[in-house]
Amino acid sequence: MREVLYGRQPVRETLRAGRRQVFKLLLARGVRPSGIVGEILSLAERAHAPVQEVDRHQLDSLGGEVNHQGLAAEVSGYPYVDLAALLEGARETSKPPFLVLLDHLRDPQNLGSILRTVEAVGAHGVVIPTRRAAAVTPAVVRASAGAAEHVLVAQVANLVRAMEWLKENGVWTVGLEALPEIPLHSQKDLKGSLGLVIGNEGEGLSRLVRETCDFLVRLPMHGQVQSLNAATAGAVALYEALRQRE
Repeated sequence: MREVLYGRQPVRETLRAGRRQVFKLLLARGVRPSGIVGEILSLAERAHAPVQEVDRHQLDSLGGEVNHQGLAAEVSGYPYVDLAALLEGARETSKPPFLVLLDHLRDPQNLGSILRTVEAVGAHGVVIPTRRAAAVTPAVVRASAGAAEHVLVAQVANLVRAMEWLKENGVWTVGLEALPEIPLHSQKDLKGSLGLVIGNEGEGLSRLVRETCDFLVRLPMHGQVQSLNAATAGAVALYEALRQRE
């Protein structure tokens, strides 16, 4: 399967990560080969990816409403990994596994934002369901500013079974919920082998996922609005886990 990625950051990070085959680079005529574009062209040459100059309207027709910034790349599909690869990646860093599990998150913008935060905090990977959930599409890569290309993402048929497998392999699963009786995220130990579970945009955690978590945590909310969107809540919890781990 081939995909087209648009925009300078997504294309640069795809080339930097080196996890996909880049079939060709599409560069709008008149774009100056300096700055980030110059870096992209150097990376493309190193990857033996041909560069094709095209009229800007050709990129417009390919990308629809997307602001392509005069640049696109035709690439192979997103390189998902299996669940075991996430733990193997953690072992290679000699640090306790630090994972994120997404309970049927559907919004590509939210998924992209979470992947960007996951990469920023140095977490070891993300687990997403194969059905009724956003996949890592070109729109998600763009929303992550290309960070998705550096993150290991495992797709699983059943999130609860994945959580049980992780627990069998020493990873505690911690669900993020917004119930007043639950301890604050800062009151629980998040330093060890951790899988942070984030619910979807509407219902939060599903019942079976919530019951499978080892424990739940909440964020402090003092305003009139009693919840944050999934990406923002996930970012706050991930940085608290990073603070404790450091």
